[in-house]
Amino acid sequence: MDIERARFNMVEQQIRPWEVLDQGVLDLLFVVRREDFVPEKYRSLAFVDMEIPLTDDASADQRMLSPKLEARMLQELALKPSDRILEVGTGSGYMTALLAKRGAHVVSVEIVPAFSTLAASRLAAHGITNVTLEIGDAACGWSKHAPYDAIVLTGSVPVLAEAFARNLNPGGRLLAVVGDTPVMEVRLTTCATSGACHSIELFETCITPLRNAPQPERFVF
Repeated sequence: MDIERARFNMVEQQIRPWEVLDQGVLDLLFVVRREDFVPEKYRSLAFVDMEIPLTDDASADQRMLSPKLEARMLQELALKPSDRILEVGTGSGYMTALLAKRGAHVVSVEIVPAFSTLAASRLAAHGITNVTLEIGDAACGWSKHAPYDAIVLTGSVPVLAEAFARNLNPGGRLLAVVGDTPVMEVRLTTCATSGACHSIELFETCITPLRNAPQPERFVF
């Protein structure tokens, strides 16, 4: 396979048509090699428009986001070089790498220790050092290094824990996929001042749920 041709086609045929027009984001996709973060078994699928399993078990519930969603989420966060970022769900470490290239420092929390270990080696191989990897359950927030300038959840949640917004600096942005299958929306929450946030729905999508995500109260008949 011609890797560079496949990467170019991914950007021009999948990502740019999906309203990713920030040239800085597009250029970064040529710098951080996505194939280096994909499990060896699925490396041939690195540039395909799909969620790639993070383990050899294709039926497992842990997957990489599709390339176009990774790029679109990165664009919508509108990161600045001075931003401190929280990522919930390290996964393969690829989104972590993209965030680290756009911001000052990334705190990335992963509930599966083996994923965090692999991500650490991949990030080191790319010379990315402005990342703190934590192992734990951040589905309801992660205040250990708060406040943050940006927060992104890489798995969906039926409801968004209020703790995330409380952990934002004034001007901070929180990006999450909220809802249940088959109806989920990407929600961008911006904190204007301490305790004053507003949210907008950007577009619809559907991704793997975040483990231990808070659940809404369900009616029981």
